[in-house]
Amino acid sequence: MLSIPTSDNRSDSDIVVATLADREQFGVLIERYEAKLRRYIARLGVREIDDQADVLQETFIKAYRNLNSFEQSLAFSSWIYRIAHNEAMTWFRRRRVRPEGNLVAESDEVLELIASSADSPEVQFDQGLNATAITTALADLDPKYREVLILRYFEHKEYEEISDILQIPIGSVGTLIHRGKKQLSSVLNPNTVRI
Repeated sequence: MLSIPTSDNRSDSDIVVATLADREQFGVLIERYEAKLRRYIARLGVREIDDQADVLQETFIKAYRNLNSFEQSLAFSSWIYRIAHNEAMTWFRRRRVRPEGNLVAESDEVLELIASSADSPEVQFDQGLNATAITTALADLDPKYREVLILRYFEHKEYEEISDILQIPIGSVGTLIHRGKKQLSSVLNPNTVRI
């Protein structure tokens, strides 16, 4: 039987080092990231619980198998999110389906974040929009914008982490977030006149 502590204060890096010596320690990383990654996979559009479990399982299997090649100077969280992202995209390709955003429970918080950082004063958001409206709007976005907005506003990742996860230059992250917010604004408020 595994003797994994339920509350482990070690850093991810320390747990990775411990896992390389004792593979049972990987359970600590699973416990730490399972709920976060399941939520992220669902937000990317893997809707069915069984499908989410499959993508999550493949993520952890791939992380476990490749732990020796993990570059410890990088953040483990970015590395495992990148694996989860890639596994979700592989899942979509296999099923020939288009990713659709899902589970946007923090709609008011996201609207405030996006609205407060909108650079155009005429961009107004209806604060009464609910999670369904946000989910629908995100599903209508170009996937490259949806991915960065989900990582930034729902997963609360910093630009550098997003760059690591999506494997794009950090400058591109800012550009994609800016353009994604504009596209989301036009989807949520199609009557806004752009000058």
